[in-house]
Amino acid sequence: MENQVYPELTQRFERFTNDFHNIPTERKGVLHEISTYITEKLQKNELVRLNFICTHNSRRSHISQLWAQACAAYYQINSVHCYSGGTEATAFNPRAVNAMREAGFKIIPTDQSGNPRYEVRFSNFHPALIAFSKVYSDPFNPASHFAAIMTCSQADENCPLVIGAENRISLPFNDPKDFDGTPMEAEKYRERVLEIGTEISYAFSMVV
Repeated sequence: MENQVYPELTQRFERFTNDFHNIPTERKGVLHEISTYITEKLQKNELVRLNFICTHNSRRSHISQLWAQACAAYYQINSVHCYSGGTEATAFNPRAVNAMREAGFKIIPTDQSGNPRYEVRFSNFHPALIAFSKVYSDPFNPASHFAAIMTCSQADENCPLVIGAENRISLPFNDPKDFDGTPMEAEKYRERVLEIGTEISYAFSMVV
């Protein structure tokens, strides 16, 4: 069957597969929760809605959303719709945008506001995603029947109830923001992008 993501992303996914053994056992347990949720929804012929949530919806939640939607295409899992949001809105951080471009996504800004919108593509066979910072309950996101995947510990702690979520999964990642303005900035963003990609890919690879 024809591959549905860009060649560079295909190569990324192949490398991710080779790195699955490096994912800690406890993390794999959480990732199995995601794959089980997806599997159960598909078995019921229901849409799968994943909302990745972090405090500012600026880095980790966007990175997770984009990888997850690309994973659905790569593993050819239909009826998966991925979103992201925060407990407050800021902007999709340009450092994260650049790191995702480097990973193989095509990202084009469509406005130059303080909270710019981007068209994000990972395939010639799927429509572009619209990426911008928003609260998780923004009308752009689903209001019910979704899984809330908490990608930062702060949002996980400060948002004990995600209204409308039928499942809540804690999958925090370290914040590359900690290295902004340092000589390690680009390296740490790259590292986080690949870590998130590997783990999200593992979750999707386990969908049956």
